[in-house]
Amino acid sequence: MVVNVIQCSDLKKSYSGVVDTDILKGLNLEIKAGEQVAILGQSGSGKSTLLHLIGMLDQPSSGVIEILGKRNTDLSDSEAALFRNRNLGFIYQFHHLLMEFSALENVSMPLLINGTDKQEAEDQAKSLLDLVGLSHRLDHLPSQMSGGERQRVAIARALVNKPKLVLADEPTGNLDKQNAQQVFDLFLKVNQELGTTLVVVTHDQALAERFDRVIKLDDGLVVE
Repeated sequence: MVVNVIQCSDLKKSYSGVVDTDILKGLNLEIKAGEQVAILGQSGSGKSTLLHLIGMLDQPSSGVIEILGKRNTDLSDSEAALFRNRNLGFIYQFHHLLMEFSALENVSMPLLINGTDKQEAEDQAKSLLDLVGLSHRLDHLPSQMSGGERQRVAIARALVNKPKLVLADEPTGNLDKQNAQQVFDLFLKVNQELGTTLVVVTHDQALAERFDRVIKLDDGLVVE
């Protein structure tokens, strides 16, 4: 039976300030295990806010998010952090690599933090760097790699804990067209080879349409 990895019910998110701002306005969404989903929408439509809520990096103003069977309302902050580390991978527009460490060290880092033996962590990191086509760059620093290569290292790092769900926020927004194409090809490869559920926020309609499903947000709601 195919299960929902993500289920959002009547999700609302508002920010208080001089003027209160409603970002999400009762959003409902279901994403099944193994799906590749692209989220499209204009700036301010709520794409990144939704991704942060799904990733349990923030709490909704109201409504329920269920991720891999866990409700946001059932987890304390420390439990949510542990859940993220074990089950979710995050990729952003900017790679956020540690500039003083090699590609191998950057990808090994999440495993070492979780207490994995150094040799085992490096073996797993090498396997992921091979998957993303960077087995020849293991000892290179980020400053010695192109923008596309750095983003591929970031993808390998997000995958090294074998997450069930990967969330990516404009992962190609800082890349030229050729590198953007390569990164999207890599997402599809990861989905096929590892079975990882992918949710990618992007503004690139042409690339998004290569995914299983495109979800469009407008004014804080799913419109198609």
